Amino acid sequence: MHHHELASLGQQLRVDAVRAADAAGSGHPTSSMSAADIGAVLLAHHLRFDFDHPEHPGNDRLVLSKGHASPLLYAMYKAAGAVDDDELLTFRELGSRLEGHPTPRLPWVDVATGSLGQGLPVGVGIALAGKRLDDVPYHVYVLSGDSEMAEGSVWEAVEHAAYNHLDNLTLVVDVNRLGQRGPTRHEHDLAAYERRLHAFGWHTVEVDGHDVEALDRAFAEARSTIRQPTAILAATRKGRGVAAVEDLEGFHGKPLKDADAAIAELGGPRHLRVDVQKPPEATAARRTVTNAGGDEGEAPQTELPRFDVGDAVATRTAYGHALEALGSARADVVALDAEVGDSTRTEFFAKAHPDRYFECYIAEQQLVAAAVGLQTRGYVPYASTFAAFLSRAYDFVRMAAVSRAGINLVGSHAGVAIGQDGPSQMGLEDLAMFRSVHGSTVLYPCDANQTARLVATMADLKGVRYLRTSRSDMPVLYGPDETFPVGGSKVLRSHGDDDEATVVAAGVTLHEALKAADLLEEHGIPVRVVDLYSVKPVDVDTLSDAAAATGCLLTVEDHHPEGGLGDAVAEAFSDGRPAPRMARLAVRDMPASATPEEQLRKAGIDAEAIVAAVQLLVERGIAP
Repeated sequence: MHHHELASLGQQLRVDAVRAADAAGSGHPTSSMSAADIGAVLLAHHLRFDFDHPEHPGNDRLVLSKGHASPLLYAMYKAAGAVDDDELLTFRELGSRLEGHPTPRLPWVDVATGSLGQGLPVGVGIALAGKRLDDVPYHVYVLSGDSEMAEGSVWEAVEHAAYNHLDNLTLVVDVNRLGQRGPTRHEHDLAAYERRLHAFGWHTVEVDGHDVEALDRAFAEARSTIRQPTAILAATRKGRGVAAVEDLEGFHGKPLKDADAAIAELGGPRHLRVDVQKPPEATAARRTVTNAGGDEGEAPQTELPRFDVGDAVATRTAYGHALEALGSARADVVALDAEVGDSTRTEFFAKAHPDRYFECYIAEQQLVAAAVGLQTRGYVPYASTFAAFLSRAYDFVRMAAVSRAGINLVGSHAGVAIGQDGPSQMGLEDLAMFRSVHGSTVLYPCDANQTARLVATMADLKGVRYLRTSRSDMPVLYGPDETFPVGGSKVLRSHGDDDEATVVAAGVTLHEALKAADLLEEHGIPVRVVDLYSVKPVDVDTLSDAAAATGCLLTVEDHHPEGGLGDAVAEAFSDGRPAPRMARLAVRDMPASATPEEQLRKAGIDAEAIVAAVQLLVERGIAP
């Protein structure tokens, strides 16, 4: 297209954004209008994408970080012939693919956006795949708003991109000066953004975002820059082209009051079609994959590490060895860590498979975002850090679910059982956090062989998968050939119909429950012990059988009482079936530094506390 045609295409994108928002009666047309010329130049001259084959390995990727400007994205899709005008006008309707913020319901959208500050971190993950794994020269474009440049996650991504020399990544900042409630921090001061980005090691280009010729040169410069990511800082005006709203406050997130007049002012509807450049021939990275996990619930075929019953092994150590083995069997498995690999034990994978290991340093938002980006390219990521620190990245986890992303997250050093480090290091909210994520799987192994099997099984699950590991060595309870289906549990103690109570535990407290069962049996109180390693989905049948047989359940968890194992068990009886008598032991006070044994005792979740709680449940005392 000639430059005058690009300008006309920009006007068409504005008109279609106005029309879509007007049809919906809601949306963000003014935020779309500011970036319309950017979208026109990118679509017509620089994006290489086969809309008929969105899975093409050579396709460039476009992440609309300012997801509220979705009318612009959908107008671009219309100009490319991917959607028609009728579908464009279904914007925000029930059942429409054109949601208020983009999601992968559309085959050309890799990840859901709209939670600001996430597009660039995810784009970094996609660019890392292209640079280090795929060896395919696709380019990643991220269109960002200026308001979201205040997000800390953006600067985690900025530093990570520069450190990794991601010259296949271009950030375009639509500097339109206005946020939701008024001016942005730096308004139209492009130099303020330039100084910051340059300090991190980025190549920058400052440009008038409505000058299509200048934008064309800027995109070409970005693509030709080597060993540096490029940021195009484009000064624009919100609501560009309509005098009633252009560069004025108070119109964010609202359809234009007089859409017909605005469309006329923009020159009326147009019907330009863009023949988007096809990507060059490319071959997807060859990834030799064996059946590591087997069908769900079956024994993995990978040569997983094997641990002898009775040995003392930390589940975090078993995780590291299992991940290393899984990486040997599957070339699609990648590992990421937040600079605690010697503690999470991902260092085993790093040494064995350095080409597929990604050090994210202490940047947990970038850690999860990179995992999301990598999985869009067909990889199976395992991202690890302390369980407590994953809370910093929770919004990225939440949006991963919206993105229908398949990622494995592993939180180590969970609970008060970590000991002397104190409460800042203790993951005591993680089970609740991950159980609340839509479609998630939450696993909490108690020994090394169980951990290894679950690590392999996770690889073939869907959605967000979370594995909780522990710091201290614990006895190996299960043989290496035992299987652990997701949604299952294990009954480790039972006297059949003689059981007077059921103790449900997982991880660290499962070992305390077994100690308590031995003590109770010595005093004539037989109990059933259930290892609820699958916290979500939960084994409703086993819990129901135990409730029917014993009449009372005691849950014990190294976690706060809200949202953890106890709630998972209680919810199993929330469908109207008769509920048993229930009691819960959990960490109810604020911990302080102490040994692991002292921590469990003080929190009231050790064997002695379990014995006392069972006594109360069955209304029997134990004579001293």
